[in-house]
Amino acid sequence: MSLRLRNTLTGKTEPFYSLKPNEVSIYCCGVTVYDLCHLGHARSYIVWDILRRYLIWKGNKVTFIQNFTDIDDKIIKRAIEENSTMSEVSERNIREFHKDMDALGILRPDRMPKATKCLSEIRSMISTLKEKGAAYSIDGDVYFAVMKHANYGNLSGRDLKEQKLNAGGRVTKSEAERKNHPFDFALWKAIKEGEPGYESPWGTGRPGWHIECSAMVLKELGETIDIHLGGADLIFPHHENEIAQSEAATGKKLARFWLHNGMVNVEGEKMSKSLGNFTTIRALLEKGVSPMTLRLFVLQAHYRKPLDFTDEALKAASNGWKGLNNALCLDLNNKNFSNESNESPQNKYTKDTDLSIHKPYIKIRLKFIEALDDDLNTSAALALLFELARPLKALANQLERNNDKSLSRIELDDFKERWHLLVDLSSVLGLTKELKENISNKTKESIEHEKIELLIKERTIAKKSKDFAKADQIRQELKKQGIELIDKPKGVTDWIRI
Repeated sequence: MSLRLRNTLTGKTEPFYSLKPNEVSIYCCGVTVYDLCHLGHARSYIVWDILRRYLIWKGNKVTFIQNFTDIDDKIIKRAIEENSTMSEVSERNIREFHKDMDALGILRPDRMPKATKCLSEIRSMISTLKEKGAAYSIDGDVYFAVMKHANYGNLSGRDLKEQKLNAGGRVTKSEAERKNHPFDFALWKAIKEGEPGYESPWGTGRPGWHIECSAMVLKELGETIDIHLGGADLIFPHHENEIAQSEAATGKKLARFWLHNGMVNVEGEKMSKSLGNFTTIRALLEKGVSPMTLRLFVLQAHYRKPLDFTDEALKAASNGWKGLNNALCLDLNNKNFSNESNESPQNKYTKDTDLSIHKPYIKIRLKFIEALDDDLNTSAALALLFELARPLKALANQLERNNDKSLSRIELDDFKERWHLLVDLSSVLGLTKELKENISNKTKESIEHEKIELLIKERTIAKKSKDFAKADQIRQELKKQGIELIDKPKGVTDWIRI
């Protein structure tokens, strides 16, 4: 295989070969399902969707596994805030996750295991680690001993002696003081009063964040996989801990290739809820941003580099997609084409003419492969799509203006070959045509979105004025329209379609 990928584990761009010829096993870290997905999730899952599509396009059988974390402190906190249950919060957000990913044209994973459905495998792996002396228990908590793994820090390039306590982790000072080493991490957590829990040999509790992925990889794909995926924010501690516990348990390498996508910035600043620049996929789509515009925007930057989200960049992507979409929507069987050629069908090409027609498209296809083989250089691949689309877009514009166009048979066949290649290569990037009526519907949805936001503001004012009857009336009115409001801390209200 000519594909070369940047392997975080080695820090090098290496030729990719799968463990089994033409079969590729991939595990992708999924979401913690306590809220709607944000732009960072869109970036990550669009990029890995391209990798998967490209491997399939090149003739590989790909098994793609992506998990749901449905046991977590954030989910429990959200359930308490909503007077709900952990299961209700997670199942609702799993449904919303699928809505967003489907809208963006992201292929559904082959399997999507949940932490709550993998408890026996999690407990089994923890038991194995304890038996091997790589884990220890304290008062119902079980910790992994990082010093037992000789290669700990290889993925992130970190030396534990130089690390601050909270460098990328979820470790408190009080927790660190009761462990053998400050960076030992929880495999199993004893529950606190009022929290949901599950039975185990160490008492009632729930799994730590890291162990679930190791158990799911082992269950779904085996001891060693071809590729492990995630965002750069997961390198440490999550993926570093995954490697340590998996390899301590099995004695085998967890993954041959580790790939990580860069983070999303907003106007040059890191996207975060605390900065107030947090953007959900749903909010963008509801505002009328087309899914393919968002997809094209993401693919314009190399997946390992930071992606800066600005209104200007999004508008540029929208204009780029509009032209590309016009080319993809072109109907080359249009009855308004008049054929002026007198050539007989069987003699439409001489041998030389045939080669001259096909040669440029063969070159473009090869350049496209070369671009994606170079560590998924999607920006170079997009440039080739725009090159292919340019004459098709011009033809589409001319048809719109004149409603007629005379083409010889050779010209028409050339346009058709160009169009078919454009459709084929676009599909590898997950870019599919959006019909004008669908775009029109998006505009209507954008207007509807503004009306919903105005009602939510009106409800917020009513609540502050202690006019709870009016606030409830607005909630019920929106519910009749298929809109469910979700009240959050600090007076913030989100909404979803039901």
